[in-house]
This record gives sequence, C-alpha cells and structure tokens, in this order.
Amino acid sequence: MRLDDVVRFYELLDRLEQRSGGRRLLSDCNGRMGWPQRGVYFFFENGEKRRESGSGLRVVRVGTHALTATSKATLWERLAHHRGRVKSGGGDHRGSIFRLLVGSALLKDDTSLVSTTWDVKKPTEGMRRSEHYIEQKVTRTVGAMPFLWLEVNDAGGPKNRRSIIERQSIALLSNFEKQPLDGQSKTWLGRWCADGEARVSKSGLWNQDYVDDKSYDPAFLDVMEDLIERG
Repeated sequence: MRLDDVVRFYELLDRLEQRSGGRRLLSDCNGRMGWPQRGVYFFFENGEKRRESGSGLRVVRVGTHALTATSKATLWERLAHHRGRVKSGGGDHRGSIFRLLVGSALLKDDTSLVSTTWDVKKPTEGMRRSEHYIEQKVTRTVGAMPFLWLEVNDAGGPKNRRSIIERQSIALLSNFEKQPLDGQSKTWLGRWCADGEARVSKSGLWNQDYVDDKSYDPAFLDVMEDLIERG
C-alpha cells in the first residue's frame, strides 16, 4: 500500500514538473521569477535515486511556510532563507533548519570544516564571522539541489492544505523506523547529520518534524492532484 502511494506521489510530481516548466536550482533563483505567494516545495538531491518506486531522483526535503494565522512570510522569502546570500555566498543557518541540518552533516563529513558554535542559538558577531566559510559551503550544497514547488494560496493556520501536504508527504516518504522504500544511498550526506535521534539519517530526509509519524492519510494525494490539475 505504501509503495503504491509513493509511486503515485512521484507521478504527481512528474505532472507538476511538466506544468511548472521543470525543476530549478536555488543558486539560479531570485525574487523576480513570478513566485506564488504561498506553496509547498520539494527538494531532490543528485545521486539520491529512487529504486522501489521507479526511476529518477528521490525527494530529500519537503517544506512550507507561514503556518500561523498571523504570518506574512511568502514562499520566496522562505526559499531565500534556504538559498543564502548571493553576494557573499554566506547565509544564516539559524533562520533555516534546512541549512542547520546540512551544515551539521558537513561538519561531520568534511574535516576541513571546524566549528564549536554551530548550535549556539544567540551567537556573537565574532561567532558568525568564524562560521562564514561553513555557511558558504552550505549555500553551495543546497544551491545544487533541484526543487519543485506547488502553489497553494490558502490562509495561514495548522490545518490548511499546505500544512497537510507537508506533513503527509514527510510521513509517507520517511523511512524512520520503517521498512525502507527508496532508501538513502551509502554516500548520502545526510547520514552524517548529528541531529537528535538521528532523524535525518534514519528517515532519509532533511526534515525533523513528522518523520516519526507512524502513518499517513493517503487522501492528501487527492488534494495534491486537484491543485496540480487546477494549476
């Protein structure tokens, strides 16, 4: 059953890709590219291939934004946090859990990268300066990951369609304490991530929330299909 739903999930993403003009790289993106106000995004990673569900790259992160009723954040503003800064190549991993997790893995995997402050929540300017070259490596790593986005212009709130698609997609794709489907490769960077309970390395996703959900509601696929067809 789960395999059938994973297959359908990727079939829907194939249709989304055709309708949206293809995947993009964050390193090539800016805020003047006609982004919808709100949506859900799906990142892939080169070298991370599907197996049981078909061919092509597997999704390695699902995310959205503005889930509170008062939040004004747009889709591009969230993606821009993940992308980092264009001129310096740096960024702020304290404003992006995606960058935080990728940086954590890079610090374990690459011995040339050293930091004792990566997890400090309120850094000094000196700490930020010492982390800059690591932020640059994170920017290059995230910027090379292809992604798709699905426009979902609903209001904020925990039960909106963006929240449902994000949570259910993660629950469906996560291999955390489950029989693996489209499991992570032996060389996947996320295996080095030092997050609590090894949620990234065990789930195969650059996500922490919802990866331990034991079940999912396949009805979210109908919601996705309706949005894609209407788009």
